[in-house]
Amino acid sequence: MTRKEQIELSLNHENTDIVPYNITFTVEAAEKIKKHLNDNEFEETIGNHLYNVDPLCGDKVIKPGFRQDDFGVIWNQTVDKDIGVVEEFRLKEPKLKGFKLPDPKVGWRYESFSKTLAKYKDRFLLSDIGFSLFERAWTLRGMENLLIDMYENPDFVNELLDAITEFNLVVIDESSKFPIDGMRFGDDWGQQSGLIMGPELWRKFIKPRIRKMYSRVKAHGLKVFIHSCGDVEEIFPDLIECGLDCFNPFQPEAYDIFKIKELHGAKLSFYGGMSTQKILPFGTPEEVKKETIKLLKILGKGGGYIFSPAHATPADVPLENMLAMIEVVKNQGKYL
Repeated sequence: MTRKEQIELSLNHENTDIVPYNITFTVEAAEKIKKHLNDNEFEETIGNHLYNVDPLCGDKVIKPGFRQDDFGVIWNQTVDKDIGVVEEFRLKEPKLKGFKLPDPKVGWRYESFSKTLAKYKDRFLLSDIGFSLFERAWTLRGMENLLIDMYENPDFVNELLDAITEFNLVVIDESSKFPIDGMRFGDDWGQQSGLIMGPELWRKFIKPRIRKMYSRVKAHGLKVFIHSCGDVEEIFPDLIECGLDCFNPFQPEAYDIFKIKELHGAKLSFYGGMSTQKILPFGTPEEVKKETIKLLKILGKGGGYIFSPAHATPADVPLENMLAMIEVVKNQGKYL
């Protein structure tokens, strides 16, 4: 059974010969394991089941530690080397006049797709729209400003979110011309407890747009993945209604992941589950192995699950714990 077939079966809530998995790393964590293994291509040997291609890959380094994204936002990466923080918000007033979104069809977005997808064709392939809606809006306007605008300037919020949605719809259409298996959207809505904007505003501003985007993905015969950090338990029924297939990162600190799988696992698949706040950074290697086995056994039963750390493996995870987790997922027959 190929890795792609294992993911397809799992997303259809069927048992697979092994539980599919996907382990990624932050920049500093990757450097740690590369150095230990003396292998710059170590991520290729882990056996990951997913591969993402990025149509929003137009970032430019403007000076050491600073990059400018395709939307003109400058990110300071001098401390956080993975994403960074916004240096200055572009929409200083609640209006779009004078601001133009980038071209979703420009050729360089997709020029690497064919070659990259051919190289990883044994995996389940996703086109990845990061910062897909709420996050894109706040990186342009500012988090606090955008949340205030939802009350004081709702027409502007609707105009901004509609513009981002239309951009994304074209990216979905263009990405779907290539042999991908799904679209992955990134849009953090949750805090450690509950939604950032609350369910009422989420349903007013976010839900109609994700329904539109997810429907477009489905029209191409593809699967829908979302990465949304934090506690979003109260909107799982909404996400299922909108057509979501797989939810990530499935954080055990945010909610009871075993309960959520039991409640929604017949209609929704989950991707993540391994604690990046407790077990991975602070547990022993044996505790990491034990937790990995538990997740594979319980959440993997009946399909509908892709094992992964709840986020890219952070820099504070001891090398021994990374290796313990990889050992179990690569050798499931020995442990399950």
